[in-house]
Amino acid sequence: MSPAAVTADRPPATTSSNERAALIVIFAGVCAALHVGKLPPAIPALQAALGLSLVQAGFLLSLVQLAGMCAGVAFGVLADGLGLRRSLMLGLGVLALASAAGGFATRAGGLMVLRALEGFGFLLVVLPAPGLVRQLVPAQRLARAMGLWGAYMPLATALALLLGPLLIERLGWQVWWWALAALSAGMLLVVRRQVPVPAVFERLTVTSPWTSRLRQTLSAPGPWLLALSFACYSGQWLSVIGFLPTIYSQAGVTAAMTGLLTALAAAANIIGNVGSGRLLHRGVPAPRLLAIGFVTMALCATIAYAGWGQPAALRYAAVLLFSAVGGVIPGTLFALVVRAAPSESTLSSTVGWMQQWSALGQFAGPPLVAWLASRSGGWQSTWWVTGGSALLGLWLSRLITQRFVARP
Repeated sequence: MSPAAVTADRPPATTSSNERAALIVIFAGVCAALHVGKLPPAIPALQAALGLSLVQAGFLLSLVQLAGMCAGVAFGVLADGLGLRRSLMLGLGVLALASAAGGFATRAGGLMVLRALEGFGFLLVVLPAPGLVRQLVPAQRLARAMGLWGAYMPLATALALLLGPLLIERLGWQVWWWALAALSAGMLLVVRRQVPVPAVFERLTVTSPWTSRLRQTLSAPGPWLLALSFACYSGQWLSVIGFLPTIYSQAGVTAAMTGLLTALAAAANIIGNVGSGRLLHRGVPAPRLLAIGFVTMALCATIAYAGWGQPAALRYAAVLLFSAVGGVIPGTLFALVVRAAPSESTLSSTVGWMQQWSALGQFAGPPLVAWLASRSGGWQSTWWVTGGSALLGLWLSRLITQRFVARP
């Protein structure tokens, strides 16, 4: 069945119930991302309870990205083959079981294995979600919906940084793990009852050979352009947000304020994600939004990092602007997925390829920034990394215009 025929057979998604279902899918993504963000506030408690070393804590932070970094596109193909709704429910189930088991862990090794398993569950939720939202939301509201979807990760990060320390301090890290397991299980039931089965698309994805979908995805220019752009964004964002404690210490900020300020910086990213959807809906060209995002990130990272004696308040304001305006990039890239994917049956694999490169950017960016800081004796030169990423992102934005955005 051709994509055109599938589109023609697509049931209308104009009812309020379908739009509520799309919001449920977005909240399912937030639920999955909470498992990514639950670890940072728990590290001190894990070190005390399990004798976790700093190196082991670092591995726990990165293991959840292992699946995305090594096999994001493969899991996207798997999600397309399983069916979008089934994949999302399976991922929520994996997250619930892994997190529940993690609460009983008594050794770091067992927690690491379960952390990697959570990474697989995370992918099974977030990769099919944009395609599922695409099926549920009317075309005229799709840009706004994708902007909301792009905010799932910063929203979850902010919630984890705000709620995690409170729950861990009062009830322990195990309850934090079990609470998120219960949340995932509850979300699974909500998805099963409230999100309709898109029968036409499910039949298409099940009957399409996985080798054909993988070849289609990796041989088309659109998925590559979006994936590389996402890597340029994610590497920068984590490099700046991840080293905020250094900025706090230089500014003399107390440790009690660290969680709040980091959560605010992460939450600021939601502004750009949601705003990108509204701007795209009003007709602002996607490459222009990408260019604004990359230029702003480069300038603000320079202010935050370069050792020119700026006041601490100005540097933190630059971080907030960096995160807020930079948020237009993921929101715009997710909105472009439906145009960049070679066909309807490769939406999840295209998102998977984006996720894979996003994970690579997050894996490579912070160590590169840290290495440059150590070699130069401070943070004053690390803006070269973020600036270089921004320049590459600008070039990719131009290619996006030439290759498929500007096509008739």
